[in-house]
Parts: sequence; structure tokens; C-alpha cells
Amino acid sequence: MKTFLIHNEEIAVDLSMEFPSFPKYTSQIINLANQNAQGTRPKVVGQMSELIQEFPGHSLEEWKTWYMRTKPEAVDHATTRVYEMVQLLKVAIESIDETLVRKWVTDLVINKTYSGLRFQESILKRLASLRNTTYRLATPEEESTGIDGYVGKTPISIKPTTYDSKQMLPETIQSEMVFYEKAKTGIKVTFKD
Repeated sequence: MKTFLIHNEEIAVDLSMEFPSFPKYTSQIINLANQNAQGTRPKVVGQMSELIQEFPGHSLEEWKTWYMRTKPEAVDHATTRVYEMVQLLKVAIESIDETLVRKWVTDLVINKTYSGLRFQESILKRLASLRNTTYRLATPEEESTGIDGYVGKTPISIKPTTYDSKQMLPETIQSEMVFYEKAKTGIKVTFKD
């Protein structure tokens, strides 16, 4: 089996366009701001996969003209939403010192790890009870394949409800998916029965 990589520069040549460059870390910060502000969601800029299908032209310049005529205020609205969030992030960044970073790391490594693992066991225990069977936590080897435990003989993967929105996660999990969400009164669990 052979693989190959097409570099951005080659794609730019093929598309007859230039990709903009951004100062170090700024693209990541803008992307984070956009995720929080939801500036490029379909309700703001349109459903891009549908718009590109409707687009009758063949060049970048035609696309730009057509899009700006079709959605004349979309770029301005998206820019405003994202920029306002960037301003809020600037204020937040200014409040971050080493003490706050230590507090965050401790919360992640100690509190969230412990509670996350305990959530998993509570969920497995309840599923086993509902199905009149036993449960167990996964071994380290099983965990490396995305399995968090077993209910009877069924492998179970337990993820927060936000997991589906994290498109950057590359793993493919071959087990029953169970989702949870923390609520004021406990943990809301969603699963197929």
C-alpha cells in the first residue's frame, strides 16, 4: 500500500489561490474564539456544503462574488461575533498567572481524572443492574482500544455528550457507546437499549 501527501502549496497552485499566513498562535486563538462564539455556524454564514453545490461558477473570484451577493452580511456578522470573543479571551488571558495554571492542572489531573473514572464505574454498575448482569472496568490494554468497561460480555465506551462535537478526535471505537452529561442533580446517561 502506498501513501502520498499533497502540500498546501501544491493545492494553492492547483486552485490558483494563495493561503494567508497568520502570526504564530493567532490562528489557534481565533479558532478557539470562533468555537465559543459560533461565528461560522450555518445560521450565521450559511450551510457551506449546500452553498458550494448551488454555486454556478468555477473560480475563487467567482465564488467570492457569488457568496458575497448570496450572503451579503454573513462575513461581517461572523467577524463581529468572533472578534468580540477574541476581546473576551484577551481579558481572560491577562488573568492567567502561574497560580491559576497550577490550579487548572491540579483540577484536571486530580479532580477530573478521579471523578471521570468514578462516573464510568457508576454508569457501568447501573447498566449492569438494568441488564441483570455483571460489570467490570477495562484493563489498560482494553482502554487503549477505547473500551472503558464491560457490562456482561458487551464492551462499553463511555464519553461525555460533547464527544461527538469534537471532530478532531481520530479514534474509532468498536463498542457500545454510552454518553453522559453532568447535571445539577447527577449524571444524565444516554445509551441504546
